[in-house]
Amino acid sequence: MEPSAAIETAKHLLLVFGFILAVGTITGLISQKLGVPDVAIFLVAGIVIGPEILGLIDIKADSALNQTILLFGSSYILFDGGASLRFAVLKQVWITILIISTVGVVITAAVTGFAASYILGVPLIVALLLGATLASTDPATLVPIFRQVKIRDRVAQTVMSESAFNDAMGAIVTFGVLAVAMGKGEFSLSMSLVDLVKQAVIGIVAGGVLGYLAAVVIAHERWSFLAEYGPVVTLMAVIGAYFAADGLQASGFMAVFVFGIVLGNKDALGFTMEEGEAQKLDQYVLTTAFIMRIFIFILLGAQVNFKLMNQYLVGGALVVGVLMFIARPLTVFLCAMPDRRAKWSLQEMLFMCWTRETGVIPAALAGLLVGMKAPGAEMIASVTFIAILMTILIQATTTKWLGRKLGLLEDHAKTTAP
Repeated sequence: MEPSAAIETAKHLLLVFGFILAVGTITGLISQKLGVPDVAIFLVAGIVIGPEILGLIDIKADSALNQTILLFGSSYILFDGGASLRFAVLKQVWITILIISTVGVVITAAVTGFAASYILGVPLIVALLLGATLASTDPATLVPIFRQVKIRDRVAQTVMSESAFNDAMGAIVTFGVLAVAMGKGEFSLSMSLVDLVKQAVIGIVAGGVLGYLAAVVIAHERWSFLAEYGPVVTLMAVIGAYFAADGLQASGFMAVFVFGIVLGNKDALGFTMEEGEAQKLDQYVLTTAFIMRIFIFILLGAQVNFKLMNQYLVGGALVVGVLMFIARPLTVFLCAMPDRRAKWSLQEMLFMCWTRETGVIPAALAGLLVGMKAPGAEMIASVTFIAILMTILIQATTTKWLGRKLGLLEDHAKTTAP
């Protein structure tokens, strides 16, 4: 009896998954030896084994499987990033985080959009749509980088937090500009602000409530009846936080990030896990986040369309150059300098200007625009992939070097900080 098509498909997927894990493990070891963040090496490995070169894997970007990996993987990496933050640090820098993740997104989108209109010769509204798509930074890229490169706490936590919070604003601006581009309405600043506040509040509440409940059932002195099942609780809660917020038309990514912050600060809330259970949970989260990084960035590399990119290669690279060297640095200086409470040094602001990679979230927005047949969607997708490649391969690989040069590496900072 011949096996069914479903069984053959399942076998093929299982083989592909095993192959991706093997490639990810080897390239992860290489990145460790080279002292380079693994996301950059995973991206290159994905390009090599993808359909454009060796053709060993071919999972379409719009497939349900890829979207599931992207959705859950990004959510879990965000949870891991949130769990590494501390309330004491966030209290010092919350003003900077708030301004960069809102006003900063608009500044980045506007500067990049005007430059794209001039460089690519496209209508301004289409160029602004490109700018909005590229405006948000990528927590799925930045969280792993700061797991591997130990930068001064308040700088690393500011960059990670802002990257998580700016996704909602990036999506709002993108779809606001899209409505104008497609002739379905006019961009309303007041309505966008209301929408942003609603998404933020609901996301924070959903994540906070589930984070607190998770802390109770795994770390409360009397009610921790699921202490031995902490890893499973994190899986359930990450999925629950995302869909709780998404179902209320808020940012699911913001919810899982806040969930991570609350659970990661459970000691400050009066909850303490037994040492053995805490170590088991930490190890599980680190391993799961590593596996999610492997799948997300190898698949992202495998889906790079060089034929599409070549159409806008030179102009796209120039636009990304403006994004990296003008728009994002201008955003950081304009938004961080007014925060007198944080008292940012020049070295810290220079570092924040550089660590602003483009990744999964802009790629997802570009994919949505292509699916909706938005004006200039193919061009936007092309330039977005150029931005992903340039920012991850150039900025991520030089993060440790720059941190050392600016005296912001954790071990160096301890000896030089006042």
